[in-house]
Amino acid sequence: MNLAACLYLPERPNGRTLIIGHPGSSVKEQSPALYADKLCENGFRVLTFDAAHQGASEGLPRGLENPAQRVEDFKAAISWLQTLPEVDAARIGGLGICVSGGYIVQAAAGDPRMAAVATVAAVDVGQQIRVGADGRQDPALLNALLGGAAQARSRAAATGEIEAFPIFPADEASARAGDLHLFEGWEYYCTPRANHPRAAKALTLDSIDRMATFDAFRFIDLIAPRPLLMITAEQAVTAWMTRDAFARAGEPKRLHVIEGATHVELYDREDAVNAAVHQLADFFTDAL
Repeated sequence: MNLAACLYLPERPNGRTLIIGHPGSSVKEQSPALYADKLCENGFRVLTFDAAHQGASEGLPRGLENPAQRVEDFKAAISWLQTLPEVDAARIGGLGICVSGGYIVQAAAGDPRMAAVATVAAVDVGQQIRVGADGRQDPALLNALLGGAAQARSRAAATGEIEAFPIFPADEASARAGDLHLFEGWEYYCTPRANHPRAAKALTLDSIDRMATFDAFRFIDLIAPRPLLMITAEQAVTAWMTRDAFARAGEPKRLHVIEGATHVELYDREDAVNAAVHQLADFFTDAL
């Protein structure tokens, strides 16, 4: 499969190259583009890309969220960058935002070509499916989700098509009826705030069991002795995932918390993003 990507070239290159992965259901033109622009201004060459089966990248069925493939996407990005004569293969780092924060950790754990790793609002998509973004999900929901995915797979064997499920509430009233994290996600992806025509509004049902059995941070200790920076937000409902992962990581490692921000505000709130970029630029300058 060919993956659609954008390569950002700085006016004054610092000799370092970064790969940025997008949040779940997102595309490279959303939060990755904002971070890429700002890091490019700091001299970094930056590659952003759409995950396979999503955005402008190839892959059928559309809307498949396959953690194993998402991990391979990062490794493929490293391989492609190493074919460019202007890229120093020893100075490639990676940044994962939201679920890509989990995918990039898994990718880097098994691929030492990624010389330094950073995450912003990292999420283990497996934990999110199993216990919810806040870790308090009713266990019965997971059984229902897995049952629905299994039934969809059986129907697909007969019809040749896999069904999809909506990611976001249908309207603002439904979004506001949920918690703040749900509303923020709806507002970011489903309103002019950041809506993009290629961003996924639904995922295939066979994504559910693939995500549920994924453990993003299981091998995070294998990143050491390469440097690791994990950034989260003070008010992020997902902050516990970053803290738990950070505790399992080896040295050298650094945890930074953006005060007063929420998970989704790390996607596009200017002061929160600028604070994160400041940490990222310093980190990658020292680490690469």
